[in-house]
Amino acid sequence: MPLQDILTHLLDPSERTRWDAALARNARDVPKGMDMAREGEEPQALRVMLSGWAMRYTQLPDGRRQIVGLCLPGDLCDLDLFTVMRSDHSLATVRRSTIAELGLGELREVMAACPGLSQALCRSEIVSSAIQREWLTSLGQRSAIERVAHLFCELFVRQRGHWPIEAGRSRSCDFFLTQSQIAEVTGLTQVHVNRTVQQLRQSHGVELRQLRLDIPDFAALARRAAFSPQYLHLAEAGPMTAMAEVLFRSAHPPFREAWLSAMFEGRQPSPAT
Repeated sequence: MPLQDILTHLLDPSERTRWDAALARNARDVPKGMDMAREGEEPQALRVMLSGWAMRYTQLPDGRRQIVGLCLPGDLCDLDLFTVMRSDHSLATVRRSTIAELGLGELREVMAACPGLSQALCRSEIVSSAIQREWLTSLGQRSAIERVAHLFCELFVRQRGHWPIEAGRSRSCDFFLTQSQIAEVTGLTQVHVNRTVQQLRQSHGVELRQLRLDIPDFAALARRAAFSPQYLHLAEAGPMTAMAEVLFRSAHPPFREAWLSAMFEGRQPSPAT
């Protein structure tokens, strides 16, 4: 469920205008391959992808790297600013990107003025965690060809922002990962990825060219990958945010203020009464 869809349901027009203005005011261009946050550092900002792609990764002392998350346009990069004293992963651009970075002071002001924003950020993080669980399932249970096919399906659907994929619609999407980076996502060697991509080209007509992914028959590729979009929680923004409205804002109005205060002060909020 894209963050933008959640915001559309949770913020009124004036709140959305204020949020969008904050993003525009704090936007900056970041070159390809640049670290914006490093493992072990103190988090400095909440980051939102405006264009381009970014990756979350961890790295072993000998340089081996595992990509543990991909951030696409509109995605929240993480909530480390609220949750940890030191980052447990690094964040880098996959290609030249535009990213909004909101420091703690301005973020406190925006969230105070936009009551629904805290719910939106939490919902976004829930979806991010669901994607992590699915990636773990791929690493533990899917074969090499299923892992790569599943990654292709996920990135295709995440960029479309809806399911099912409509017949007759464009069958291609952006794809900015190198084969080396695909290997770092799927836990395969680069040679194995190259061989697997060739197999998918021969069996399903999948093509990677000019930073685009082309999938002639998405349904067939999804079956091959054992792909189901349920973990992406598409089309749930309306129902789920309505539930959050009841639980988070209406049922215990003082709890929202206590929760926000705890987020900014690094404390655990007391249970609502």
